Amino acid sequence: MARSVTVQAPATSANMGPGFDCLGIALDIWNTVRVDTGATGFEIRGLGRDELPTGPGNLVARSFRLACEEAGQPAPDVRFTCTNEIPLGRGLGSSSAAAVAGIVAANELLGRPLDDARVLAIAARIEGHADNSAAALYGGCQVVVHDGDSLITSTVSIPERLSAVLFVPDMPMPTAEARSVLPTDISVQDAVFNMGRVGLLVNALATGDLDQLAVATQDRLHQPPRQTIFHPMKVIMRAALDAGAHGAFLSGAGSTILALSSAREMTIGYEMAEAASKAGVDGDVIVTKPTAGGVRVRG
Repeated sequence: MARSVTVQAPATSANMGPGFDCLGIALDIWNTVRVDTGATGFEIRGLGRDELPTGPGNLVARSFRLACEEAGQPAPDVRFTCTNEIPLGRGLGSSSAAAVAGIVAANELLGRPLDDARVLAIAARIEGHADNSAAALYGGCQVVVHDGDSLITSTVSIPERLSAVLFVPDMPMPTAEARSVLPTDISVQDAVFNMGRVGLLVNALATGDLDQLAVATQDRLHQPPRQTIFHPMKVIMRAALDAGAHGAFLSGAGSTILALSSAREMTIGYEMAEAASKAGVDGDVIVTKPTAGGVRVRG
């Protein structure tokens, strides 16, 4: 067994507007987890150091143990050192990054008994859905669907010039609360609205026709009900589009708003923050890019 391993997992943005629970994209913001055998303990550096548990209840540790169980091997005594750059509770996949990092770290230390499909299945079981986990594991933009007990993923090409401008509000938006407001029934009209836009979004990214993204990132299934708990959503997205963004959407369950752009990123970020401030919401602007690579391992 290896004595230590370092795993980096990226931030992810799920849904991308219309692709509820089936689309996700990896972003160039990373959490790093170092696992050392022959010692015990848990240290958190960076974001969440005063909020996250530092023991067996931490998601990294729980995911590590679950991966060992799935591999049929006892979990070794280890020390975790987590350095977090992904904001918590803001719809940027911090929990998926933790789960994937914990599973991959265990898999590496045990000699890789689990293939990628099993790693994804474990992460999806922990999360309850696979969109963030697929993007964190494989990188890029991922389509993920359930086929019985199996998960099928497909990578969508992303234009090199595409950037992501994030407005990250100071207020979190817990996933459980954001899911609790979702309708249990939807109309055929709304379903067709979203299905067409998912197809348009995938094609726009694959062909580089970024002018289609303003329409392709629209949604009628999850963003309208979630606006009831994050009222400034529409005005922030409108500000991004007016400033030159190709498309804008609520990142995952929120509260981050993500704008896709190929120019004027600082202006777009400024206008998003200004619109949010006028609505009484403060936050930070992060300009980054999608990353084609997913979770990465260093010995």
